[in-house]
Amino acid sequence: MVRGLLNKLLSRSLSIAGKYQQQQLRRLNIHEYQGAELMAKYGVNVPKGVAASSIDQVKEALKSIFPNANELVVKSQILAGGRGLGTFTSGLKGGVHIVKADQVEDIAGKMLGQILVTKQTGPQGKVVSKVYLCEKLSLVNEMYFAITLDRNSAGPLIIACRKGGTSIEDLAEKYPDMIIKVPVDVFNGITDEDAAKVVDGLAPKGADRNDCIEQVKKLYELFCKSDCTLLEINPIAETADNKLVAADAKLNFDDNAAFRQKEIFALRDPSQEDPREVTAAKADLNYIGLEGEIGCMVNGAGLAMATMDIIKLHGGTPANFLDVGGNASEGQVVEAFKILTSDEKVKAILVNIFGGIMKCDVIASGIVNAAKHVALKVPVVVRLEGTNVDQGKRILKESGMALITAEDLDDAAEKAVKAAAS
Repeated sequence: MVRGLLNKLLSRSLSIAGKYQQQQLRRLNIHEYQGAELMAKYGVNVPKGVAASSIDQVKEALKSIFPNANELVVKSQILAGGRGLGTFTSGLKGGVHIVKADQVEDIAGKMLGQILVTKQTGPQGKVVSKVYLCEKLSLVNEMYFAITLDRNSAGPLIIACRKGGTSIEDLAEKYPDMIIKVPVDVFNGITDEDAAKVVDGLAPKGADRNDCIEQVKKLYELFCKSDCTLLEINPIAETADNKLVAADAKLNFDDNAAFRQKEIFALRDPSQEDPREVTAAKADLNYIGLEGEIGCMVNGAGLAMATMDIIKLHGGTPANFLDVGGNASEGQVVEAFKILTSDEKVKAILVNIFGGIMKCDVIASGIVNAAKHVALKVPVVVRLEGTNVDQGKRILKESGMALITAEDLDDAAEKAVKAAAS
């Protein structure tokens, strides 16, 4: 959501020409405490803090790291925004609390293992497996800072606002003129002039200007060297002793860079992800879970999107986006069916294959073998066209499976919607 809004903000910029385009990307998301640790490695100022996954670890942290603290900030760690305004299913309000040191153990105990629901988690919420204990800083000024990738300027773009601490949506609505955008030449890197423009946009009140410029340059270095797609700090703040501190940390990383960012990608927390998407990624399938009742298995992202659209046109709703790719193996097709049938909301499955590189007979064999591994309890509509289509249809016919065949995409979608409703 934040990424989408940032791109919308960029599209409004008068200094950057071009029309806004939205693109679905897959990227690694890490917890706040992990982002803070990474920032510290690059010399960015962050609050002293430690993550804990049990009450025993909380007790140890209080003794060894915060022995003289009067107050601490206790932050629930989930991969979703809006934690501060979230609500636990247990009834506890807020996923972020500032409490006296002698209350930390109690509040952490009420967070650990509990489900936190925010505006970004959906009603199902996410389980809090860790809490982040941070020193309470005396903040005198809160600002907003982000670096994202901008398609129009073909490089990183830094966004800053002299007001922060609240959602970027609210800031964009209330203070659009305060939001400044500084594109950075990806070949030349960030200059002192670029960083100075950002600092002017933040408008710190007491922090040393040169120190702030150096902090901006270090954040940019982190963004580039770690293959980030988004680095957001809300708030980036000034302390009472005139120090610029990253009081928050949200970082996303390009999945295509996993081969050279092994340490960062080892931080992935599968427990915070849709288990279907985790399983799909292991099978090298492109899957995104949705909320509908018709499971889709398609080859090619464009055809998958068209299939989802035509299902909606006929009054149904897709349960997923699933692109098996152009050269999926029979085993991948079997895994795809396992994922689709694991979704209790799915009332029918639509297989839509246009064989080019992907051969129809491979898909057909995969469907038959999937039926042997998975107890198919929902109707399956199949539309095959293209390479080896006759062989594929023969394999399905000779399998003895009760399949609903379709001649074209419109026919397939109509039959899938009807089958899901029956």
